[in-house]
Amino acid sequence: MTDAVLTLAHLNKRFGALQATRDVTLDLRPGEIHALIGPNGAGKSTLIAQIAGSLKPDSGGIHLAGQEITSLSVAQRARLGLGRSFQVSSLAEPLTVLRNVMIATQALQGHSFRFWKPVHRDESLLTPATAALERMELTHRADTPVSELSHGERRQVEVACALALTPRVLLLDEPMAGLGPEGSARLTELLETLKHEVPILLVEHDMDAVFRLADRISVLVAGGVIAHGDSAAIRANPQVREAYLGD
Repeated sequence: MTDAVLTLAHLNKRFGALQATRDVTLDLRPGEIHALIGPNGAGKSTLIAQIAGSLKPDSGGIHLAGQEITSLSVAQRARLGLGRSFQVSSLAEPLTVLRNVMIATQALQGHSFRFWKPVHRDESLLTPATAALERMELTHRADTPVSELSHGERRQVEVACALALTPRVLLLDEPMAGLGPEGSARLTELLETLKHEVPILLVEHDMDAVFRLADRISVLVAGGVIAHGDSAAIRANPQVREAYLGD
């Protein structure tokens, strides 16, 4: 079996009487999209926060490329290769598409300001940002303010920001949220080719996208994983159909 690039082992998180994460174990392997699905209140956001580093689990461990990251900060995880897009957009709307992606790269390098060199001429920022925009087919929008983009294009910029950090893993939190059929189909196509460059842990409610994209799916209900499998197995699982797919 190919070694996993991201591993969650027996994660638990409790808030008082509520156990939001219940002994969650799963992994992400090179070249795949592993989707995490579940109803509202299943604990997906709490689990994502633990993976990203904004919330520490009560017990269990997280490994990235063989290194334990359970106690590391968000910034430390990003520098080790954990790239993330957010459910709610964090883009700077007045700035151009290119400048937003350059800012993401700049943050990873640990420099808030560069007094000795104009940022827009800094090749250490410009080169990865330009490559990320090309990968997401946004080169023609590089000089466009984010405020003028469609919702779907903004989602593409968010993924480009994560890609500019040259991640080992991409954590995508509901990238299809708010997209119409055309925008969702476009982003699905881009993610389908992207997984061969960087494995993706995908949290998503759009089941058409999930069933098209995911090599494996984990179903989270009441904080715990009730099923793992490929699309066919998840569709056929009676427990999943009752808890989430609405059969």
